[in-house]
Amino acid sequence: MAPPGDHGPPPAFVSARHLFPSEGLALDLACGRGRASVWLALRGMDVLAVDVSPVAIDLARARARLSGVTDRCRFVVHDLDRGLPESSQMDLVLCHKFRDPDLDQALMDRLAPEGLLAVATLSEVEAGPGRFRARAGELRETFGSLEVLAEGEADGIAWLNGRKSSG
Repeated sequence: MAPPGDHGPPPAFVSARHLFPSEGLALDLACGRGRASVWLALRGMDVLAVDVSPVAIDLARARARLSGVTDRCRFVVHDLDRGLPESSQMDLVLCHKFRDPDLDQALMDRLAPEGLLAVATLSEVEAGPGRFRARAGELRETFGSLEVLAEGEADGIAWLNGRKSSG
């Protein structure tokens, strides 16, 4: 098993982790070393996790193996500049510290009815402007068609958890 603390929700979502489903299908975008993917799998989700880095994907696979969840995690090298990977609709789409506004609609479309979008990105709030930083209120403006369950902007990070309606 992985050592304690070796998996868990991304820091931006710690206070909202109770909103994350404990079953169904999850898509973890820009998953890095798989910390969140393994946490989701340990909660009971089946996870498709993608990252552009083959090294990160190898590390994520090793983390899943050490945590005993290889049967619940599928890690794929995928460049999000080419769009989202092929998959069915998801009960959770997690996008932590990666944001491409060109994918915003695709993220919402990929959600199953009642699915949860969890997105966090660098923000101008309390950090100043920057090429990859969202302006104040941008996530709510972009994903406001979802039922916003939790959100925050502080210390250079903006995050939002939104649920897709069932209709």
